[in-house]
Amino acid sequence: MVTAVPMFYDRVELYIDLAVWIFCLVLGAAALLHCLVQRADAFPAIGTMSKTVWLALTGGGLLLTAVAPQLRMGYLSIFLLIAAGIFAVYLLDIRPALRDAVDGHGSW
Repeated sequence: MVTAVPMFYDRVELYIDLAVWIFCLVLGAAALLHCLVQRADAFPAIGTMSKTVWLALTGGGLLLTAVAPQLRMGYLSIFLLIAAGIFAVYLLDIRPALRDAVDGHGSW
């Protein structure tokens, strides 16, 4: 019986999943390191959760991302996607607001 799926499908899927997983690890490390070096009083100044909460979210997300393959959850589990969402919110929303609050300069 002939199948419509090429024989190398599993390898291609594995490499794409691995690339996305590594990208999420890099995003998580960047978010956690940026959160670590920020002043704690800047977080309430921009009207967001405290530094401790963001450290817990980014650190927990990074830990979950790092151990996802070992827990047999696969490279693209729902928990990895939630963690990637947390990293994206921090890097795209919180980080620019912190930069503006700490430096005093706008985006222009």
